[in-house]
This record gives sequence, C-alpha cells and structure tokens, in this order.
Amino acid sequence: MKESLNQDPKTFSDCAYIAVAKHFNKFLKHEKGVLADKDPEELHQMRVGMRRLRSAIVGFAPALNLPRNASEKQVGKIARVLGSLRDIDVLEDVLENHYQPTLPQKEKPLLERGLEALKQQRKKAFKEVQKTLQGDAYLNLKKAFQEWLNKPIYQPIGGISIRDILPDLLLPQVSQLLLHPGWVVGIEFSEGETQFPDGLSPKKVKILLDEQGVILHDLRKEAKRSRYNMELFTQFYGDTYQEYLQEIKTIQSVVGEIQDSFVLKEFLTSVFEDNLEKEMPVLSSNLQETRYQKWQEWEKLQHNFLNAKTRKEFHNTVLQPLKTPAKID
Repeated sequence: MKESLNQDPKTFSDCAYIAVAKHFNKFLKHEKGVLADKDPEELHQMRVGMRRLRSAIVGFAPALNLPRNASEKQVGKIARVLGSLRDIDVLEDVLENHYQPTLPQKEKPLLERGLEALKQQRKKAFKEVQKTLQGDAYLNLKKAFQEWLNKPIYQPIGGISIRDILPDLLLPQVSQLLLHPGWVVGIEFSEGETQFPDGLSPKKVKILLDEQGVILHDLRKEAKRSRYNMELFTQFYGDTYQEYLQEIKTIQSVVGEIQDSFVLKEFLTSVFEDNLEKEMPVLSSNLQETRYQKWQEWEKLQHNFLNAKTRKEFHNTVLQPLKTPAKID
C-alpha cells in the first residue's frame, strides 16, 4: 500500500487513493467482530465503512480505474446484506430502550412478542451475513481492492490538481440534494412564491406522511449521499462548509426518525395482524407522537433550505475552497 500519500493530497488521484484506502481498511477492521456477533457496533461500523467506500468510488469515478470485482456495484451487494441485519438491530434497540420503558405494564408482555419475532428474523439475517462474508464474491472483492491499493491505476484526469476541480465534483451532488422533491412535501407555490403551511395538526401531518412519506425517505438517502460526498473533502473547506455538513447530518437524522417510526409500525402491525392500535394503544400513540415531533423539527430545516439566501450561500461555499488545505486527521 502506498504510504507516501498519507496526509498530503495534491491531485485528484491522491485524494481518490486516500479515500479508497481509508474506507476499505475501515470495513476490513470490523469483519472479525461482525462474524463474532458479540457487539452490534462492529456491524454498524463495517456497514458505514462499506457505504463510505461506495461513496468514494462514485465521487472519484472520473479518476479511478478499478477492477471489476472492486466496483461500486459489488460493494453495494455486500453492504445491502449487512444493512438488512443492521436494520433489525436498530429496530430492536429502539423498541427496547426507547418505547418499552414508556409502556404501561399491560402492554409490555405484548411488546415481548414483537421482540421475539424480531429475534427470529435476526437469526436468519445473521446467517445470510455469515454466508456472504465467507463467500467467493466477498473474498474476490477484498483481493481486488488489496491488489489495486498495492498497484493503483488511474484515469488520465487523475493527475489534475484537486483544488482546481473541487466545485465540479461537489456542485452536481449539491444540486441533486437541493432539487429533491422531498423539500416541497406539504408546500404550495403561488406565482413562484413559497407558501408554507401554518401549524399543521397531528392529524394533517399523519395524512401527509401517509401519502408522501416515501418521498421524504428518499430525501434522507440523498442527504446521506451528499454528506458522504462532502466529507471526502472537508480538509479543503472552512467553518461554513462544516456547518452545512452538520445541517445535512441533522436532516438525515430527523427524517430518519420519521421513517423509523413507520418501519416500526409496519413490523408490529404484521406481528399483531392489523390489531396493533387495539392491542397496544399507548405504543401506537407514542409512534404517532414521535412522527409529529420530528415533523416539527423537519419544518425548521425545510424553511431554511428553501430559503434563497441559504441555497446561494451553500453554492458559494462549495465554490471557494481554502487556499491552504487542512491536514487530514
């Protein structure tokens, strides 16, 4: 592996190499821990490593010449298997640590039924993870990345100065994020003027999310892609860039919690055969209250990112990297 690049990237290919090496090594570090299955954090970190590796491959695609077994598609296949198991762990954690303590004694044994069903799902999902991490596709993927890192091959444009092309790399993703239809869920327009709703009731929010929650969830995915893409270049920007990055992380978190409440309800409804509200009224009410609280947080973010001044400043920030990049930690 090329150690000489470490913390001082100058070219497009330098940055590409550092990003691929960092995230490949991150997910590799947690492989044994995932197979041991003693700490769910191992799975979380391996999944994050693979997601960030995918982001690096996409973000640096014009500079990279990777082997077929080290493609974004191949990484994505492995990441999705890890993701299925991780999603179950998240559901279990939220049910046990967030919702269960708030329930009356009558509903707690009923929730145990749901948790037991989740445990059975997890056993199947973990077997799939074991099979995947011990299979040929994963072994070939690791080998392909290791060989490329020992002898990297780049596209001709990889030799260009990274500072000269930063806006070209980042602005397409920023535009994708800002033009996403999720921003205008619940919004109306009159002759180009944005009409924000005035204090939607819990009932109206429920109807709105039932109808357009999928669009909002897709915005969460776009925010995550933008976050990972922007985090590849933090050393080239200052505080304002970091503030926008933090805002995007907040969007991802808030919209994610709205989506998680839907996933929880869908799962529990399947366990209780559409009798969830009758059998567990307090839990049903809590799930709806969570959605409403998070919707109110979302509205503040929505107002901010539909503001013309915010959008212009975001673009201008990306257009103005630091003259002297910071060192990578």
